[in-house]
Amino acid sequence: PPPATKNIPRGQRPNMYDNSIKVPTMVRWPGKIKPGTTVTETVTNLDWFPTILAMAGVPLKQETMIRGRNMIPLLQGRKISGWDNDFYAEYSTHHQSHTHMRMYRTGSWKLIRDFLNPQRDELYDLTADPAETKNLISSQKPQVQEAKRKLHAKILEKMKANKDSVAGR
Repeated sequence: PPPATKNIPRGQRPNMYDNSIKVPTMVRWPGKIKPGTTVTETVTNLDWFPTILAMAGVPLKQETMIRGRNMIPLLQGRKISGWDNDFYAEYSTHHQSHTHMRMYRTGSWKLIRDFLNPQRDELYDLTADPAETKNLISSQKPQVQEAKRKLHAKILEKMKANKDSVAGR
């Protein structure tokens, strides 16, 4: 993990590693989901709301804001055209540690920005390093710099959409 800072005491390790943010899930829905079905697409906790409503047959009102996606077709082994497997996450801590971490992950790359502790920023090539052991944030290789630029733009785009002003602090 990145080193301690004035905002993050030694022994604290707020992080956004896959082994911390990925949560294994099992769903049992007899007659609807075939046993042994595996979903490889990226889904988030936001996807549960529209999915459970659809499972229960509860119609959504037009004005209801939905941030997730109904994943029933995925659970039933079907593909959904245009399903976005990229993933954005936010993690701010305000007690022992003080962080404003924002992360964008594609199938190949992950950028973690800590807007309160920029010396803790991290970039991983998930194809070459799926265990996230080699932080490439300081690499000057053109393909690494390009990935960093694109992912940073995605983070800022998501922050703007969420009216997240952390970057301006």
